[in-house]
Amino acid sequence: MPLRLLITRPEPAATRMAKDLRGMFPGAEVVVSPLMRIACGGTLPALAAHEVLIFTSRHGIEGFCRLSPRRDLPACTVGCATAAEAQRRGFDVRVVAGDAEALLGRIATKGVAGPFLHARGAHVAADLAGALRRAGHAAREAVVYDQQALPLTDAARAMLDGDAPVILPLMSPRSATLFFEAAGTPRAPLLVAAISRNVAARIPEDVARRVAVAASPDIRALHNVLRDLAKDSKRVESHKGAQ
Repeated sequence: MPLRLLITRPEPAATRMAKDLRGMFPGAEVVVSPLMRIACGGTLPALAAHEVLIFTSRHGIEGFCRLSPRRDLPACTVGCATAAEAQRRGFDVRVVAGDAEALLGRIATKGVAGPFLHARGAHVAADLAGALRRAGHAAREAVVYDQQALPLTDAARAMLDGDAPVILPLMSPRSATLFFEAAGTPRAPLLVAAISRNVAARIPEDVARRVAVAASPDIRALHNVLRDLAKDSKRVESHKGAQ
């Protein structure tokens, strides 16, 4: 039986990831079922002359750019992909870190003073603006997009109702929460690749056969976890076939 993977990221990231995984695992069955739809919108406050923008996702960049023509402001970002998108849009990226906690540390180390504006989604895993204020900085936030929940597709439910193991990459705490709210306890043995410990913490106990956390919160480390889980999936299949 072919390897089975379920992608729940929002579009267009879901389709990009599915293409990458089909290349990594030729012959795999890859089902795309986004659990969120990104809807840009919101309002921005008047921007200070030396405002430092904080982007924790490419969606935040897109949302900001739809609301403001300003591209002359420096930025601090979470993730290399977010940094690359910010640079592509014309922002001067001063600090890049793997996650929100590391970003706060690097801002302090590099002496970036702000004032800061976190352009964020309606749902966030960390209160960056609050943490910066507690550290003595002027910091505020603006919601520039929403992550609207979507149901699992029929194809995703059919995969989860089967007997074969399903590998599930999870990229955010909200994705993890939405998935288990929608899926409950799947019949299929579930092998979860969590991009961070914060994501893994949202997975209910005894629902997944295995939860593996990436060594660092980036796509390269997640791919290493997926390769390991692919081997585990074959062992589960072999064990079931031997019964």
